[in-house]
Amino acid sequence: MDKYGIIGCPLGHSFSPGFFNEKFKNEGIDAIYEKYELPQINSLQEVLATNPELRGLNVTIPYKQQIIPYLDELSEEARAIGAVNVVRVRHMGKETYLKGYNSDVIGFTKSIEPLLKPFHKKALILGTGGASNAIDFSLRKLGLEILKVSRYERADTIQYEKITSQVIEEYNVIVNCTPVGMYPKVEECPPLPYEAMDSRTLLYDLIYNPDETLFMKKGIEQGATVKNGLEMLLLQAYASWDFWNE
Repeated sequence: MDKYGIIGCPLGHSFSPGFFNEKFKNEGIDAIYEKYELPQINSLQEVLATNPELRGLNVTIPYKQQIIPYLDELSEEARAIGAVNVVRVRHMGKETYLKGYNSDVIGFTKSIEPLLKPFHKKALILGTGGASNAIDFSLRKLGLEILKVSRYERADTIQYEKITSQVIEEYNVIVNCTPVGMYPKVEECPPLPYEAMDSRTLLYDLIYNPDETLFMKKGIEQGATVKNGLEMLLLQAYASWDFWNE
């Protein structure tokens, strides 16, 4: 029986085991998907050594960047972004060959592209973590100009307190790549001048629990188009399967 799994820490919230085990059952695939909660990334070698049936892994926080030195090859997107969330495992005799991919790009691009209009030319990316690099890569490929937003002063970013109504009008695509507003802290939202938003504003939240974050609700009140991260998550899962079975 083939094995697939996810590595990260913690993994209590993970969507992937339920999704893939249901897929295997429904499609009659002789495989199982398991959680591998690793206290540190060097425990990966033990997972590989003790699970010779392993064919693929998903990678989540905090190992999307830490895993790279353990890989034999990177896809073009993963190299450009500097983060990996899918690993294809191949066994060649006694050797194990690992290739890293980034499914965030496929999932996000396919999900947001139908919502983009000709007047969507500039985007704010809230947050500067691993996911934000993939969103930056995706939006640039779609032809948008990008400005990242951070709580701290850093290069090529704007701080939240400097986002004026004029900035919101100019950068009318806003993608939340932070955990602000995620369950259970559903009463929180990124500090933005929401009153400056209108029907030309597009808000995309990578969060999918709750279905409608306060960030999204405040946008809806101003007539904005909004979307959560559930479709992106599903598209990423399909992309993982494709990468594993190339």
